Amino acid sequence: MNRIILAIVALVLALGILASSLFVVDQRQYAAVFALGEIKRVIKSPGLYFKWPAPFENVVFLDKRVLTLQSPETDLFITAEKKNVVVDWYLKWRIVNPTEFIRSYGGSEQRANDRLYQIVKAALNEQITRRTVGQVLATERDKIMTDVQKVIEQSAGGTGLQIVDMRLTRVDFVADITQSVYRRMAAERKRVANELRSTGQAEAEKIRAEADKQREILIADAYSRAQTIKGEGDAKASEIYAKAFGQNPQFAEFYRSLEAYRASFNNHGDVLVLDPSTDFFRFFRNPNGGLSPKASPAKR
Repeated sequence: MNRIILAIVALVLALGILASSLFVVDQRQYAAVFALGEIKRVIKSPGLYFKWPAPFENVVFLDKRVLTLQSPETDLFITAEKKNVVVDWYLKWRIVNPTEFIRSYGGSEQRANDRLYQIVKAALNEQITRRTVGQVLATERDKIMTDVQKVIEQSAGGTGLQIVDMRLTRVDFVADITQSVYRRMAAERKRVANELRSTGQAEAEKIRAEADKQREILIADAYSRAQTIKGEGDAKASEIYAKAFGQNPQFAEFYRSLEAYRASFNNHGDVLVLDPSTDFFRFFRNPNGGLSPKASPAKR
């Protein structure tokens, strides 16, 4: 009976030793095997592996995936204009040399994150303090990220890390000055709009004045030409009338009298107070106008 118990105990111990000697490496991990505090080997391929049971050999697993470090809280920085800005950022990194990583950070991701955070904050502070708000927000934002990533790569060199990417996710003013900045921006936009309106109104007045001037010139020129043409027409008409009336003066006198009668009696409400014996009514008294029959216009 004692032999059976001893055999069972020996089997259990053997299974425990075997279980502590076997370990599985996941495809997302590195495995570093330690012996008495020294790194004996680093396993990078997934699979089932054997080691000496503890305390002769121990295994430390490291994540080989891309890890993310984000700003734990909103960081404040001062620009070259002495204005506070809020900056949110993230950093992508991964372990490429487990041996160097363990020697630098003891295999702790938290210690690596703490060290990287200090480097990023110092690099951002150096870059932002040399630039204005406009440069940080827009014109030189990409350059800031590139320069900060270079500083991180140089500072973290030789520690088994690879910096994959560094980005600024938000750059903004602090809450207590945001409204004043918005008001100042609105006032500036309003000033520019009013200036453009004033310029447009002045240009419109100038265009209207020039158009009025051209209109007056065109009207005056047209009136002058019309008067010239009218004068030439009147002169031509007078010449034609004179030439036509010169052939028969008596008929011309008769025609002019008819025109005078037509103009005088055009409105039936007109009243003329004249002596009937005046020359104005001579064609009323005598169709010949007082002329001899052979000089009568009717017989001519």
